[in-house]
Amino acid sequence: MKDLLILCLISSLTLWGFACSDESSSNPPGDSDTEMEGEEEMDYSLVPVEDWQKERAEAFLRFSCDDGPVPSSIGALLTRLECAQRWEGYEVPDGALADEVYDSDYEKLYRLKDTSDFNVMRFVNLLYAHRGHPVMSEAAWTKLEENLLDFKYWFTDPTPEREWEGEAVIDNMWYWSENHVLIFRASEFLMGQKYPERTFGVSGMTGTEHRDRARSEILTWLKERMRWGFTEWHSDVYYNWDMIPLLSLIEWSEDEEIAFRSAQVLDLFLLDVALHLHRGNMGATHGRSYIKDKPAAVKQDVFDTAKFLFDDTPLEFQSTSSTAAALLARGSKYALPQAIRDIARWDEPMEDRERMNPPLDELPPENWDDPVPDHPLGISYTDESTIPLWWSMSAFTAWPLLPMTLEVADRYGLWDGPFKDFAMVRDLVGLGASDDPPMKLVHPFYVTLYPVLGGGLLTEVNTITYRDAHVMLSSALDYRPGLAANQAHHWQATLSEAAVVFTTHPAYLPLKDGEAIPDDWNWQSKDEPGPGYWTGSASRPRSAQHVTVGIHIYAPQYQPKPLGQSVFDYRDETHAYFPKAHFDTVEQDGNWTFGKKDNGYVALYSYLTTSWREGQPEVFDNQGLPFDLVAGGSAENVWIVEIGNVDNFGSFEAFKQAISGTSVQVTPRSDTDEDGLGDGFDVTYVSPSQGTMTFGWESPLKVEGAEIPQSGFDRFDNPFVTSEFDSGHYEIAIGNKHLTLDHDKAIREFD
Repeated sequence: MKDLLILCLISSLTLWGFACSDESSSNPPGDSDTEMEGEEEMDYSLVPVEDWQKERAEAFLRFSCDDGPVPSSIGALLTRLECAQRWEGYEVPDGALADEVYDSDYEKLYRLKDTSDFNVMRFVNLLYAHRGHPVMSEAAWTKLEENLLDFKYWFTDPTPEREWEGEAVIDNMWYWSENHVLIFRASEFLMGQKYPERTFGVSGMTGTEHRDRARSEILTWLKERMRWGFTEWHSDVYYNWDMIPLLSLIEWSEDEEIAFRSAQVLDLFLLDVALHLHRGNMGATHGRSYIKDKPAAVKQDVFDTAKFLFDDTPLEFQSTSSTAAALLARGSKYALPQAIRDIARWDEPMEDRERMNPPLDELPPENWDDPVPDHPLGISYTDESTIPLWWSMSAFTAWPLLPMTLEVADRYGLWDGPFKDFAMVRDLVGLGASDDPPMKLVHPFYVTLYPVLGGGLLTEVNTITYRDAHVMLSSALDYRPGLAANQAHHWQATLSEAAVVFTTHPAYLPLKDGEAIPDDWNWQSKDEPGPGYWTGSASRPRSAQHVTVGIHIYAPQYQPKPLGQSVFDYRDETHAYFPKAHFDTVEQDGNWTFGKKDNGYVALYSYLTTSWREGQPEVFDNQGLPFDLVAGGSAENVWIVEIGNVDNFGSFEAFKQAISGTSVQVTPRSDTDEDGLGDGFDVTYVSPSQGTMTFGWESPLKVEGAEIPQSGFDRFDNPFVTSEFDSGHYEIAIGNKHLTLDHDKAIREFD
């Protein structure tokens, strides 16, 4: 029974990875958008798009529009229809799309399947941009409208009584990751705005009522991002899905405040992309990402948008179906501030430090009934209006939030749908049947299992990124070390569009030794939601970075197969992605592996002996060359990375000699807390560029004896902007270009 309980608890968390409230969202104390003095006098007007952005739009349209069959993909269709409006002689034939072209999508919406909101967001844009266009019949347009009017726009709405193939339809949609919250609410707002007098089939509410309900939620979501940044930090996957609803609101909202504040937050998203872009590759630490996206710029969902706006790589556009790029190309209301564009193209050495997300103490109390301290930012753990914030951080089973999760899931029938695995926990521990308080029943298991229960949790994070013209290095610092990570990507060195290096602690081996590699191998289906072989980590490292050097210590803080559950097993190894095919040369000397790409260099040290693993599915165009550098024998290890370039080391040979001649001392630490788990290592590394560096599992990073802070950062701290965490105010400057953003004063000014 206990074993099954553990399995159920963890299964509940993996739901969060498939991305794939109450009726008012979090409204932090001391600040109300509807009560700000003088709000009616605020100027919410937007700045016109500049000529350079119009030229980039033309470039994307030229790439996307050809004379082939009219695509059904909404992103590609939007660009085709836009080209037909702009270009004389370019036509999209009447009736090119059959009436049943989107029937499979409508089935998905009818059955309330996960990621249905993605489809809805695309369809809403199609309605606004081209409702009635003869590419589809009037009957087809009406069918599209009716399906969107019959959609369930929030989990608190009643689940309609429907059947599919003789079975009752269960709501399995995931509403709560950061991007999903905004997508659901933006779609609801725009549909309500477009059809104000219509009655929506699921809720029985009018369009006006839906619009007004969604409006307050959107404003809260935007305010939280202005104050605290992005839950899914630096995400090459989900920033794309945040940009799509923001662009939609900017373009279509008749509410000037919604459009204006969406533009403010979109500026911050694109500023974050700009700060972490190197040769088209957003090669940073990511709150959420997957191996299908991480190995190369062209695999990232933000690539076409970054290419459109920043054009810092000779690689061409990749996807004619990019919805975000299509919305930028056909839109007329979002103007990217020139300062952000210039930051993306800045080639001088720079460091960016950032802090994002509210903190959350996940450690279980000694006794189940010990009171939970108030949150330092004043955010409630019990007010259901905070659910969209907390659940977007995947804090469902964090101890302070667990009582509310159990109660709300029960009230809205989530046990039968998205929380169906978690429902088994309720039954097995006697929740609802026992007279004992629920938290008393859960506590004994939670104490043992919290290191894996929070695999998806995205709490406060401090990140650092160094970038110059040749190389980039990025890390999440001292972030929940030793605990499981479903999709987090903790560090990466980026030398080019595809020459990248990073490490993970794998949960399993994709194929057994000697097993043939299937021709149809798909990492998305085999390695997600994580932790997998390359996606996420069975345990997170304790990481530190100073300028061009990173130190990453692995020491899992839970035993494999807790209480016999093999689903939570992990391998006694750590490994690095180091793709020979994408470097000019890769060489090894003792514990060091060196790589060169153009004028950038990288050196990677492993305390344990490494070897190249073969016989596993390739990651990205590896051309039969090794890419998987494995340090076997233990899940505890130390990896050190140092990057350099021709400007500060001269030749690659000089870089190798300088690194190989350094001193590295790694000292295993004893189990001082006597919990049977490794306490990692103490490390001393004499860097040829940074000097003597010391770091340990419980020791701070010191460089030449001076402690280097790895936490407590400002929201931004880089050469272009310094902004206090929780201020909502940003002054960005580069050269003679400026951008000022202020949430409370509703300022968005730039030149």
